[in-house]
Amino acid sequence: MINAKDLKERMNVHPFKPFRICLSDGKAYDITNHDMMMVKPNAVLIGIDINSDDLVERVAECAIIHITRLEDISPAKAA
Repeated sequence: MINAKDLKERMNVHPFKPFRICLSDGKAYDITNHDMMMVKPNAVLIGIDINSDDLVERVAECAIIHITRLEDISPAKAA
């Protein structure tokens, strides 16, 4: 089971390695840099719809209990 500590550790890996958050409802979010996600005790806030100025247009909030797995993604997919 994934927890907040696991997510924080993943965000703080140097150099950063892009990854995908997969949810129990089938949705997935690609985390391409360490500024895209904030970890709360029971949820994560994920910046989505990044504009050309690298600013977040929308935020998705996901309960950590619904995260089924984390997948590595290639830097090419993350670009």
